[in-house]
Amino acid sequence: MTDAHSIGHPVYRDMPTTIFEKMSARARETGAINLGQGFPEGPGPRDVLQAAAAALLNQSSQYPPMPGLIELRTALAGHYARHQGLNLSPQDIIVTSGATEALSASLLALVRPGDEVLMLAPLYDAYVPLVERAGGIPKIVTLTAPEWHITRAALEAAITPRTRILLINNPVNPTGVVMRPTELALLADLCVAHDLTAICDEVWEETVYDGQPHRPLIGFPGMRDRTVKIGSAGKIFSVTGWKVGWMCAAPALATLLARAHQYLTFTTPPNLQWAVAEGLGWPDDWLVDQRATYQASRDRLAAGLEKAGYAVLSSGATWFLSIDLPASGIALDDVSFCERLIDEAGVAAIPLSAFYPTDPATHLVRLCFAKTDATLDRAIERLAAFRATLG
Repeated sequence: MTDAHSIGHPVYRDMPTTIFEKMSARARETGAINLGQGFPEGPGPRDVLQAAAAALLNQSSQYPPMPGLIELRTALAGHYARHQGLNLSPQDIIVTSGATEALSASLLALVRPGDEVLMLAPLYDAYVPLVERAGGIPKIVTLTAPEWHITRAALEAAITPRTRILLINNPVNPTGVVMRPTELALLADLCVAHDLTAICDEVWEETVYDGQPHRPLIGFPGMRDRTVKIGSAGKIFSVTGWKVGWMCAAPALATLLARAHQYLTFTTPPNLQWAVAEGLGWPDDWLVDQRATYQASRDRLAAGLEKAGYAVLSSGATWFLSIDLPASGIALDDVSFCERLIDEAGVAAIPLSAFYPTDPATHLVRLCFAKTDATLDRAIERLAAFRATLG
């Protein structure tokens, strides 16, 4: 019999199951309320679902063009012109089967063996294994709660002559931070000064609250020709299972990205592409309303947690907020808290230490608020009862 440890690439062979799948599986097994994995309750906007169903019945189900349907790429260019002031053409956009595929294609296309990839922790857990499988070397700059400030000194200390790529997530999962204009300007300045290409995971760009705008790094001086901007229809339309994403870049970069994409998934279901294109053409009121709904859910969960005695960190974007265990008077690390929470209170959450490749912070716990009021209220009641047992 072949020894499992003698085959396979070590990046994947030695990798544990992702914390999101682990906690969601436990939630399914125990019937716990799942505030761990980030997905909304409900099927998504009915109009976009109907558009997908109609396209499935009435449009072609054969291979669409490898870069994506021209209708979707045109709609995306128009969307970004209206909402973010970007001058993109359909030829600058490659449609992918989800944003994680876009990340994979970007890294496989742009990272050469031995290249260093600069990243900010806490970070989405897919980044490091994707970089390593592409032959890159992760260089991690760790940010500190609760402000999560980016500083020139920390970044300059991490950059070497081998640094080629900056990989960032903005708005940030798991912290809920919207990067400040001064920080984005700093990142742009460093990319230009050190000749770095930026891969920007901006899947949360339409879930920004409190009147804040989303500012894409590709729009900063010097960044148009050195940035890959990644987006997600699953996040924009609250249909996470659709796995429709895209990469936006200047023509020279887009050509490389397309070559990597063609040997990953090649195409994405055409009916979903048509539906997303239709949805992006709707009046902007629906985005405003959706954003207001999520902001109200954030505020509902935060208020309930604070009333129960939890210290809640501010969240300006995404579907997540975090609680600070020591500041809440809780003498447990994040993993122990989450294990006990699901066993004793029937609520699944995510320990923030899962988002650190090294030297993790162990005092923060992430909760997803993209749920109905009824679900949030039940979760708050259970979290309050659990907090009372901890003294």
